[in-house]
Amino acid sequence: MNTALVFGGSGQIGAALLARLRAEGWQVLALSRTQRADGPGLRWLRGGFPQPPGLPEQVDAIFSCGPLDAFAQWYATADIHCPRVVAFGSTSVHVKHASADAGERDVARRLREAEAALFATAAARGEAAIVLRPTLVYGAGRDATLTRIARLAQRFGRFVLPRVAAGRRQPVHVDDLAEAALAACRSTAAAARGYDLPGGETLAYAEMVRRMLACLSPSPRLHLLPMPLFRALLAAARAGGIARDLTGDAIARMRDDLVFDAGPAARDFGYAPRAFAPAAAMFDAPQPSSGAP
Repeated sequence: MNTALVFGGSGQIGAALLARLRAEGWQVLALSRTQRADGPGLRWLRGGFPQPPGLPEQVDAIFSCGPLDAFAQWYATADIHCPRVVAFGSTSVHVKHASADAGERDVARRLREAEAALFATAAARGEAAIVLRPTLVYGAGRDATLTRIARLAQRFGRFVLPRVAAGRRQPVHVDDLAEAALAACRSTAAAARGYDLPGGETLAYAEMVRRMLACLSPSPRLHLLPMPLFRALLAAARAGGIARDLTGDAIARMRDDLVFDAGPAARDFGYAPRAFAPAAAMFDAPQPSSGAP
């Protein structure tokens, strides 16, 4: 029986991964800062970085579904042997490195440095590290983009976007990411590199939102507005405490194509994500308090 150590197991990707690991017969150790109930094949350890408690000396695989920089810092000094390490990063490492927003540039820098540190540590130990970079994640009702849009649209019965929101997106389902993590862990071809994990369909930002709103009941209306009117409404919303973290750079990116190549992941571990077919249940869970479209 294989043993996996999972960081971020209580998050949206981590929860999907735990379910898949247990279904495939793994023995799972998962970290959480809050008390959680154990289950068949699953034992929770209470704690987190920088010094997680009670870790074994050896496991068959480590999966990181939380912040990549914190994981890379821990892994650099961890006294644990593991032949395969699979860690989730983000395509923000590509998207935000040239942002005008200093905070976004810092996110990209920390992701880039964490990837480099993780690969260097694994190479020095003779272990195999893989980084998986999802695009827009959805499916568990816990993402900070589409779920937040759904909740705002349901609250007001409508949603507004600027007319320029035609940049292409590739939303990816959490279950496809969990499957990709296991497939990458098993693959001998996947090692010492990062893989972008887009969803299985590329569509314009406004069409993505329109399709998502259409699955809700009742279905909120989508309004595409000239940019000056959109900015005026956004300013009013911010004054009312809504969308305060929707930056100018995030709005500008709505017109940009954020499209990534799934070819390397398909070649090395058979990655084959689903098309974007949203259902209302995918946006039902509580929404995180941070993040921007």
